[in-house]
Amino acid sequence: MLNFQFYNPARIIFGRGEENNVGKYTAEYGKKVLLHYGEGSIKKTGLYEKVISSLKKYNIEIIELGGVRPNPVLSLVRKGIEICKTESIDFILAVGGGSVIDSAKSIAVGSKINGDIWEYFMDKSKVIKSSLPLGVILTIPATGSESSTSSVITNEENLFKRSIKSTEYIPKFSILNPEITFTLPEYQIACGCSDILSHLMERYFTQVEHVDFTDRLLEAAMKTIIINAPIAVNEKNNYDIMAEIMWVGTLAHNGLLDTGRIGDWASHYIEHELSALYDLTHGAGLAIITPAWMKYVYKENQDKFIQFAHRVFNIDFAYNEKERTIIEMIKYLENWYKTIGLPTKLSEVGITSSNFEKMAEKCLVGRGKAGNFKKLDMEDICNIYNLAL
Repeated sequence: MLNFQFYNPARIIFGRGEENNVGKYTAEYGKKVLLHYGEGSIKKTGLYEKVISSLKKYNIEIIELGGVRPNPVLSLVRKGIEICKTESIDFILAVGGGSVIDSAKSIAVGSKINGDIWEYFMDKSKVIKSSLPLGVILTIPATGSESSTSSVITNEENLFKRSIKSTEYIPKFSILNPEITFTLPEYQIACGCSDILSHLMERYFTQVEHVDFTDRLLEAAMKTIIINAPIAVNEKNNYDIMAEIMWVGTLAHNGLLDTGRIGDWASHYIEHELSALYDLTHGAGLAIITPAWMKYVYKENQDKFIQFAHRVFNIDFAYNEKERTIIEMIKYLENWYKTIGLPTKLSEVGITSSNFEKMAEKCLVGRGKAGNFKKLDMEDICNIYNLAL
């Protein structure tokens, strides 16, 4: 186990009806709020009216910025930054899923700097020193952005999809009510569960030894998603099932399960190029890339994959049949994605090999190599794309 520091001050407010109290929590941080949300679904579901009513109850002035789309874009972030500076915003309230929250985080940082926020995405030597405070009402369990240090944005001018990391913009509070998820389409629930599972697997496949405690925590979280996701896509109004998924989604990405270990993250980096270029839903892209990554790298540490197969998928194995066991496990994983309605091949979503080299090259810009379980170069990444065809 490696040295580590764990710090996460996000206040999690979980349960039925808690969104009605958002005004009380927001009032602790200011009286002028940027209300940031997506493309209008919160108005259709009635959540918008609840939020406005609660904020007005506490005499909070509201400036709105909607229009966040999946794979949030830099141009809207820049617009939000301008609004915050011009209107002297005290606090940002993000009502939505990971895309809305990531956009809000980037706005929060950009509002405190003089230069262009995109420089921080491309130059990792730049240190984020301050941020506007923000809060969250989560509508989609997926990214874990409601208490994470990450923000992922796409620059639509050059189609680079990159992230920043900082504890400065960890939300002051995040309201999680599983009832809010009842209106989500089944496909969106499935993509969210895929993203959560990926966050867990990215951490699990490490070359760091003696991390059994966090291994066990990750295994429990992965099994919870694997068991509950197929139920969730068929029983959208099942509060107890969605509560399990929503809470795992938060814990999967709040830093606790990183402690003492180094995760991989190559599947995320490789998938980001797909969703940036083709606007593919992130969770669907991960369902395609992750099994291909596994097929390509498992020989780097077969014992870790055997442990995963045995503890997470309950696959028994003979010591002289490790490779067969691992290949069988990958088939189990692919079948699980299929049971929740997700693709497992690029050909299923109409993507050909025409841009593989371009995507692999972009993936490595500013990184040198991708991943930690196996350091991947451009040829490796192309090979993984080809395995995913």
